[in-house]
Amino acid sequence: MADPLSRDAPLPNPLPRPEGELEELERIWRRPRGWRFVTVVNNNWIGTLYLGTAGLFCVFAVILSLLMRAQLAVPANDFLAAERYNQFFTVHGTAMMFLFAVPAVEALGVYLLPAMLAARDLPFPRLSAFAFWAYAIGGTAFFVSLFFGVAPNGGWFMYPPLTSKEYSPGINADFWLLGIGFIEISAIAGAIEIIVGILRNRAPGMSLSKMPLFAWAMLVFAVMIVFAFPAVIWATILLELERAFDWPFFLADRGGDPLLWQHLFWFFGHPEVYIIFLPAAGAVSMIIPAMVQARMVGYGLVALALVGTGFLSFGLWVHHMFATGIPSLSLSFFSAASFAVTVPSGIQVFAWIATIATGRPSLQVPMLFILGFLFIFVLGGLTGVMVAVVPFDWQVHDTYFIVAHLHYVLIGGMVFPLIAGVYYWAPSASGRRMSRRLGTWVFWLLFVGVNLTFFPMHISGLMGMPRRVWTYPEGMGLDPWNMASTIGAGIAACGILLLILDLVLHFRISNDAEGNPYKGGTLEWLPQGNYAARSIPRIHSREPLWDNPALEEEVKQGRHFLPGTVTGLRETIVTSPVEARPQYVAIIPGPGWGHVIAAICTAGFFLSLTVQLVWLAAAFGAVAIGAVVWWLWTGTDYGPLIEKADIGGGLRLPVYVTGPDSVGWWAMVVLILVDATTFGCLIFTHAFLWLSQAQPGWPPEGTTLPELASPAVAAALVAGSAALVWLSDLALRRGRHIAMAVLMLGALALFLGGVTLDLGTWWDAGLRPTVHSFAAAVYANHFWQGFHAVLLAMMALYVAARAFAGLIGPVRRVTFDNVRIFWFYAAAQALAGMALVHLFPRLAGSG
Repeated sequence: MADPLSRDAPLPNPLPRPEGELEELERIWRRPRGWRFVTVVNNNWIGTLYLGTAGLFCVFAVILSLLMRAQLAVPANDFLAAERYNQFFTVHGTAMMFLFAVPAVEALGVYLLPAMLAARDLPFPRLSAFAFWAYAIGGTAFFVSLFFGVAPNGGWFMYPPLTSKEYSPGINADFWLLGIGFIEISAIAGAIEIIVGILRNRAPGMSLSKMPLFAWAMLVFAVMIVFAFPAVIWATILLELERAFDWPFFLADRGGDPLLWQHLFWFFGHPEVYIIFLPAAGAVSMIIPAMVQARMVGYGLVALALVGTGFLSFGLWVHHMFATGIPSLSLSFFSAASFAVTVPSGIQVFAWIATIATGRPSLQVPMLFILGFLFIFVLGGLTGVMVAVVPFDWQVHDTYFIVAHLHYVLIGGMVFPLIAGVYYWAPSASGRRMSRRLGTWVFWLLFVGVNLTFFPMHISGLMGMPRRVWTYPEGMGLDPWNMASTIGAGIAACGILLLILDLVLHFRISNDAEGNPYKGGTLEWLPQGNYAARSIPRIHSREPLWDNPALEEEVKQGRHFLPGTVTGLRETIVTSPVEARPQYVAIIPGPGWGHVIAAICTAGFFLSLTVQLVWLAAAFGAVAIGAVVWWLWTGTDYGPLIEKADIGGGLRLPVYVTGPDSVGWWAMVVLILVDATTFGCLIFTHAFLWLSQAQPGWPPEGTTLPELASPAVAAALVAGSAALVWLSDLALRRGRHIAMAVLMLGALALFLGGVTLDLGTWWDAGLRPTVHSFAAAVYANHFWQGFHAVLLAMMALYVAARAFAGLIGPVRRVTFDNVRIFWFYAAAQALAGMALVHLFPRLAGSG
């Protein structure tokens, strides 16, 4: 039989289609109405809500910046008190980096990717919805803290010891640590969704070499989140443990080191700049070809540049620490890496210019913002090369020159492309363009305002204007430059107001959006409903709509794959990760209350801890766990409802698979990578604190290490738990699901016994976490292993409950498979943690 994905094969499905097929598809994918709208999980609505909320937080942050600019407009101003200015400064920077930039580009991905990849939705829509609600609630609470005088005031970077308990005794810093740590978990959830969605939910035939560049950018973006965000999460855990329990990770008088925070924070912080930039760059690579009606020049090089930028960005974190007194060899390495990362960025810039040169540019509003982006971003990149030169960085490091560079890169590299994307893709949601006249005014106000605000900061910085100050004296020659920046900020704010007006007047979400006003060639311009495209097309090129003008009508008629529903539930096609060959039909959950309640109560848990209401936090935590269990019980592992599904073209696919073919398995593997990266940060904590000691020796003199007999028994118990899980797998394969459940519970008992015994050996040896950073680091490892013990307890009980309910068996075993691989990882991590705290001190001490 001919390959149904080949270019010469007939269309998968004939005409006419069965009566009522489209109506049934619309019914299944219909969004909830009325007060049940909060349970919506459709990507077009969640993506739009996500983007709108990020925009709202951006507006709040801009208001704070205008107030700060009013304070700095003239010297010796008393418009804002120092404490209030510090709160505004901290919340502004934190909101722009954590609440606007990353969520906005993630939201653009959630909205666009299913349509661009011709998937019905991303594979875990409730996870996306959970991430959104958690982010929206947490971000709102973060801003509300300003009205109660408890907003964080230590800068968006939160450097200790300034933010340690001694110098920040209130709960201001805790709002940052618990709130931002919680919001970053939300970002990681979205990244897992994006990675699995891009790799496993592409249209049949859309191999990696045919994937849109925006999808490449979002894939690199999500992978970078997986490896960068755990560092800041671990850093916030350490600082909160220090503040709450006096564990001295950053206190030098007890063996800590404040530079540990900077290493962990900037290992996240500098990649975050590229995490923000890469999706915007991907959007530019989609918009320019449509604006000039020419194919992207250097597709392969641009895709490679995206990957290269993501890889190189992890070698730059010390770029922010040139003035901290680190060794000269380290300065040389990280300076060279800072130069190297400009190469892939330059490749993309030249590819965009070449594409513009090969086509016929049309100065539509999106193109105006692209041209503005090229000017501002290139200027910001040039100043970035300047601060990569160590002696120059020493001169300008804590001046307004860095403020100017940062904003040129972030506003030029992210905000202008994002607005271009809003104007470009708005017709895909509403069926009509936004106003060209208003859009042109928005562009010029923002372009003039941004340059007038931040270009003078280069000059004032070179003249000695320090960063992070709330006022400055007269007679330094800084007055005109600061006044110019304040006027520019007002002009840019007018541009933002006009953008909001344009959105209010001309943007509406339509469930039947059609039209391709900019004549784009990629799949997001197919007619879209709540179910995305009417049928899932097979792909033979990077611009399917340009190469097959009839594709839009074919898809609309249901002539391609999966034109209806085969199980009566929401479904999408899962394809192979490289060649995108169809593998199975995945059932995906629809609206529900579980993820909404879980998000609300998870936010309540963290916020209650912030204000030190432990009893309320415990109540919220219990309800959140119950909601997650309900969500998973009703929204995952539906089982093999039918044996095979006919999706057209002679393809009959299973609707249930297990193991590495399952999207759930892939999601668990990505989660394990997040977990392993966090554990890597834990190992780095031990190594850095050891190397930073003024006197040789780790642990410090007088510390009694426990004998190795008890840790050996503890390690045997943990290894035994993994062995019982392996035996439970054998039992399940033989159809003995009750025996499997019993073995899992036995494995839980062994794991809990092992980690508890190991903790007890240190306590019995007299080690206390408040005495020295060595003890704090040891107990931080036990904190992390204890957290995993709690997770395994919930997993084991959940699997046992599913088994006793008859919902796990030799065939229906996705839940068990996911728990099994996480258990093996947790056991390996616990053993590595034991080796770290018992063997490493002995080796370090003997060295």
